[in-house]
Amino acid sequence: MPSGTGGGHDDSPRALHGCAPASLARSPTLPTAPRKVISAIPQCQSGSYGHSLSQCPSCGGHHRVQHACGHRHCPQCQPHPTPQWLHHHLDQPLPGPHCLIPLTVPAPLRPCIRSPQRLAYPALFHAAAAALTRRAKDARFIGPGLPGCPGVLPTWGRQRQYHPHLHSLVPGGGLSKDRTTWRPSRATCFVPVTALSPLSRALFKEELRQVGLLAHSDPQVWTLPWHVQSQAHPHGHAAFTSLAPAVCTVALAHQRLGRLTDRTVAFTSRKVGRARLRTTPLDAREFLRRFLPHVLPHGCMKVRHCGWLPTSCAIPLATIRLMIGQAHSRDRPPPQPPSPHPLVARCPTWGAPMRVIMRRWTSPRDVVDTGGEA
Repeated sequence: MPSGTGGGHDDSPRALHGCAPASLARSPTLPTAPRKVISAIPQCQSGSYGHSLSQCPSCGGHHRVQHACGHRHCPQCQPHPTPQWLHHHLDQPLPGPHCLIPLTVPAPLRPCIRSPQRLAYPALFHAAAAALTRRAKDARFIGPGLPGCPGVLPTWGRQRQYHPHLHSLVPGGGLSKDRTTWRPSRATCFVPVTALSPLSRALFKEELRQVGLLAHSDPQVWTLPWHVQSQAHPHGHAAFTSLAPAVCTVALAHQRLGRLTDRTVAFTSRKVGRARLRTTPLDAREFLRRFLPHVLPHGCMKVRHCGWLPTSCAIPLATIRLMIGQAHSRDRPPPQPPSPHPLVARCPTWGAPMRVIMRRWTSPRDVVDTGGEA
């Protein structure tokens, strides 16, 4: 995975560089995934992973561009795949309206799923997908339909606190029982959230019981209502554009970091319903404590597809797209997505894209490059 434009270090690794060795020594039982993050991010674009020698066509000078770590939780590596992910899903968009359905886990239940994340996160995906499928089959809403939706799992809130929630992006409708026609839903709502909230809670409780985690929760948390919303979009272009930042953004976002010292990290955030940025200073150890719970365990996916969207589905996506187009033939076509710019290193003086003339890696396992053509 490429890192960026090359031409200077970001301040984000400094947030971990000073407190990382002490944290590793103080927590010998730290899981493997957070331990790898603490080790990888401070070395990103530091020369530890090799470098590329690039030449600027404007000034003719040669510049060294350090390779990136390529970790999926690195703030310098992850913002760049966002345009590629968005263009991939908008290359052949599904016609018709879409609904973005955020589902939030209640605060009293979050400590119960913070440690067993490898089992709890798949259970949350399964419960949300099963709830959408059951409600779509209800004759009051869509009828015998098979919905398809991608789910994205951000785990942080505005203050970088542990706040797991799931975003499900559902095309407005589902397949008929014989899988030959498209049954559209209401344009403003896929299914009522008042019907979706209690069902999601009950299915998640059953999922936790099956994986043996239900005993770790207080029975009172299952009486609390789940916060479920529904945001309608006229077409998939607008829906995927609003969802793309949540896919590749990480909890340690360098654009949110302010003043950095060896012991203090300051980051900016907004309160709900407010536009003014607020600066929150934190001790480096406290900042690291807030960041590490957002590191997903090895093998845990942040994005999952269910229904007829996975590639293993027996119904071709082109056939489904044709059925949706016939049901929404009068809708205005969505705008064409812009092509993502190629990821190349740029000259630090002129800003022109440079051409890579030589690459060097520190070991055969380091295959992360900063972009460009040889």
